[in-house]
Amino acid sequence: MYPAVFEYLKPSSISEAITLLQQHGEDAKLLAGGQSLVPMMKLRIARPRYLIDIHRISDLNYIREQAGQIRCGAMTRHVQIEESELIRDRVPMLCEAASAIGDAQVRNRGTLGGGLVEADPSGDYGAVVLALNAQMKCISPRGERVIPAADFFTFAYTTALESDEILTEVIFPFPDSNSAGVYLKLERVAGDFAIAGAAVQIGLGQNGVCSTVGVGVTGAATIPQKAVSVESLLQGKKITPQLIDEAGRLIQEGAEPIEDTRGSASYKKKALSAILRRAIAESLRRAEAKRSS
Repeated sequence: MYPAVFEYLKPSSISEAITLLQQHGEDAKLLAGGQSLVPMMKLRIARPRYLIDIHRISDLNYIREQAGQIRCGAMTRHVQIEESELIRDRVPMLCEAASAIGDAQVRNRGTLGGGLVEADPSGDYGAVVLALNAQMKCISPRGERVIPAADFFTFAYTTALESDEILTEVIFPFPDSNSAGVYLKLERVAGDFAIAGAAVQIGLGQNGVCSTVGVGVTGAATIPQKAVSVESLLQGKKITPQLIDEAGRLIQEGAEPIEDTRGSASYKKKALSAILRRAIAESLRRAEAKRSS
């Protein structure tokens, strides 16, 4: 099928893009990488009357270190994140998530901001931004605001962004120097959306006790979930195989996955439990290796 008729708009600056969004409101859609929006337009699931292409705005494409944080412009491509030495050194799980997205074509065109704003319940970045306590910087005619990752996702394919608001930057605090993390997912074929995914960042203190922990999961509900119950379970304790099994039980009991072609709700709960247990064990292994090196 062909998309419905639309007007193509190409702003050259963030302020111009905001003005266009303000003018056209709900009738407009932002085009970032286009790896999800364009197929939906072809199927006429999405029918924007105005398509605002922001991928040429250079001010939205960067990776930089600033004041103990990594700041990524919303138009940063997946492949740039995957290949960034700065990100690999500071928050390697973000590289792992980027490398797990789609195929080479998708990673070369798709963007960090586009993936987050799409808010697919089975997407990869959601779990990572939750585990790392990232923040989303947004701009609208009313000015700037910062949305914590925990408040960003509101429902399947829906975020806290207003209709005239643009996600411009994602801010990742540096994890503690004694911590390590991992992103793992179960997928039908390489590059597919996750049946279940888990991002875990663990820091170890004295005697190997868990001093800091962040856990995000995808595929557990209509939005990516910050697994607060699992974080509370692990925090301040020495992580044992029994504790990891308990974390798996907790996440399975609390999950309400969407039943679809990737599996039944019962199967997805079991898959989520298994992938979370693997992610905790691997994150712990990496943190112990880092601590002893």
